[in-house]
Amino acid sequence: MTMIENPTIALIGPGAIGTTVAAALHEVGRTPTIFGRSAHERLVLRFEGGEVVVPGPVRTDPSKVESAFDLVFVAVKATQVDTAATWLRALCDERTVVCVLQNGVEQKAQFAPYVPGGTVLPSVVWFPAQREPDGSVQLRGKPRLTLPDTPETGMVVAALSGTRCSVDAAVDFTSVAWRKLLQNAVAGLMVLTGRRAGMYARADIAELALAYLRECLAVARADGATLGDEVPQEILDAFRSYPADLGTSILADRQAGRPLEWDIRNGVVQRLGRSHGIPTPISDLVVPLLAAASDGPG
Repeated sequence: MTMIENPTIALIGPGAIGTTVAAALHEVGRTPTIFGRSAHERLVLRFEGGEVVVPGPVRTDPSKVESAFDLVFVAVKATQVDTAATWLRALCDERTVVCVLQNGVEQKAQFAPYVPGGTVLPSVVWFPAQREPDGSVQLRGKPRLTLPDTPETGMVVAALSGTRCSVDAAVDFTSVAWRKLLQNAVAGLMVLTGRRAGMYARADIAELALAYLRECLAVARADGATLGDEVPQEILDAFRSYPADLGTSILADRQAGRPLEWDIRNGVVQRLGRSHGIPTPISDLVVPLLAAASDGPG
């Protein structure tokens, strides 16, 4: 594709991930136009040693969008994709590159119907960011994105060049995305216990987590990922090295009574396991419990 020297940039969804990316762009003079459900006069990103204030407003009316953008970052949760569709129709045309900052391995399939003619770029988000009660976002790590190694990825790399958020282009993006999904899937166990990362120090939870990760690994390999036998232990070791009070977005959603991203993080393993003929006994237990925690009734 022909690279655009100064692309127009929009961002849908100024939550924790969206605010982080918006702040990174704002710091280098590439402030995106921000769209979302709720009006805000500014966004605040805090991190060790400082903060970035991104001027608003957050725009809430799709009918007032006057023209399409070159690059659109989408940072809504999977439970909000249908809501984002209205924005995508207003913000995109056939030349727009849409970079999806979302969990899962099904991003292209989820968003393609809403971006006819445009390009959907999936991504893997590698940074812990959490919304605080005052509406600010706390960043607890260096922001990094991984995208597939395609010509369109060059637009995202250029947009975020020189910012605090780095971008990697992976030739084997499928394997990278599945590795992150394994991490997200086992984090779902936090929802079922109401506990944070410290729980993985328990021997019984570690044993369960390893068994679940190995189940997920079998499905990932059947879906085209190249991941070694060591990956489940590496992911468990990482959880056990985190601060005991470190949470995850799906736990925060559960504690706030919001719908959970259970399908794209956990249900996908069960669904694809069935399609590949792979038994998923742990998923068969975990998925209904997460679904009920999210959707009820009761």
